[in-house]
Amino acid sequence: MKPIKVGLLGLGTVGTGVVRIVEGHQEDLQSQVGLPIVIEKVLVQNKTKSRSISIDPDKLTEDPWDIIRHPDIDVVVEVMGGIAGTKEYIIEALSRGKHVVTANKDLMALHGPEIVAKAKENGCDILYEASVAGGIPILRTLVDGFSSDRITKIMGIVNGTTNYILTKMSQEGASYSDVLKEAQELGYAEADPTSDVEGLDAARKMTILATLGFRTNVSLANVSAKGISQVSKEDILYAKRLGYELKLLGIAERQDDLVSISVQPTMVKHTHPIASVNGVFNAVYVYGDAVGETMFYGAGAGELPTATSIVADLVAVVKNLKLGVSGKQNGVADYKETKLKSDDQISSKYFLLLHVADRAGVLARITQVFAEFEVSLESVLQQPNPNNPDAEIIIITHDASKAAIQKVIDTFGSLDVVYKVKSVYRVEG
Repeated sequence: MKPIKVGLLGLGTVGTGVVRIVEGHQEDLQSQVGLPIVIEKVLVQNKTKSRSISIDPDKLTEDPWDIIRHPDIDVVVEVMGGIAGTKEYIIEALSRGKHVVTANKDLMALHGPEIVAKAKENGCDILYEASVAGGIPILRTLVDGFSSDRITKIMGIVNGTTNYILTKMSQEGASYSDVLKEAQELGYAEADPTSDVEGLDAARKMTILATLGFRTNVSLANVSAKGISQVSKEDILYAKRLGYELKLLGIAERQDDLVSISVQPTMVKHTHPIASVNGVFNAVYVYGDAVGETMFYGAGAGELPTATSIVADLVAVVKNLKLGVSGKQNGVADYKETKLKSDDQISSKYFLLLHVADRAGVLARITQVFAEFEVSLESVLQQPNPNNPDAEIIIITHDASKAAIQKVIDTFGSLDVVYKVKSVYRVEG
């Protein structure tokens, strides 16, 4: 049996995991695909560096073109990250008829349609399960498992760093800055955590999830993103008192042919399954017309969880080769034009924390503003805060449009009795 030869771009944490699984699970892999899978060449930055795995030095290269142009390599596995140069390598590999497996969420969120088109043009597979939620097989599930259903909503915790920070703030009452520092020391957060804490990483993943789930070509520019850097201990405390957990959620919704995609800190009812997802774990909640509600939970990152998804894609490539259907099932079936909801059409409950004057008649003026813009209130609570000399009013609305809530907030800015709109969060569950 002629083996399938793989070129591996990158031998960092995830690349090392890929080597471990391919070499350590060879018997299991052969039982599934019927022929050996061999790692033929590996791109590294330094061939002489000591490594945690044993690998033939002759297989190592510091030149990516040794892999891209290698005549015997059938599949290129990309785990090096980056966008500009990496895109060039992948496009060239596909042009040469090589199949590609990647974990690169940034690349697929920004250039997915172009890369998929190049794969289709050359009859190649481009698979990227590991680009979202690490070891959770969510992309293949959206494409295959829900192929007979119509997905109406995808809601997920898709960034482990922010979930770790919010979990520690909730469970220990710690401040955002203290937990961020701890997450950096533990390696959960980068030295520059902007991509994680400002919601950019999650936005890229939601771009991919919405594209596959809704069968439409969603771009990163279509995703509204807000991170957790302004979340305070008080916000967490008030959420818990009201029976909610604060989570950074990616939310993609579809109604008829209109979609909306956002990433934002969200108050989730404590009884909702996603509220109990803690630490660095990820979860994706999917609503389908037929199946109802389902949730997928697991490790969102790490050497072996992510490598497991990559090798699963590798197995799928080999099976497609044997069946002669390579390039036919790359996941993106954007048969629908992308039509975005306006702010008038995006609706949910909202939590608002207001700092106001502590005198008679203030609450009446505030509720009058909500009535003016036809926003009904579910609950109103005045909460004493010994650290704040002003009165604090907590309001949870019934479903209201995003546009109406913004008008309420803008009007509060002109009221002399409202000193500050301290916090505004979407409410789910």
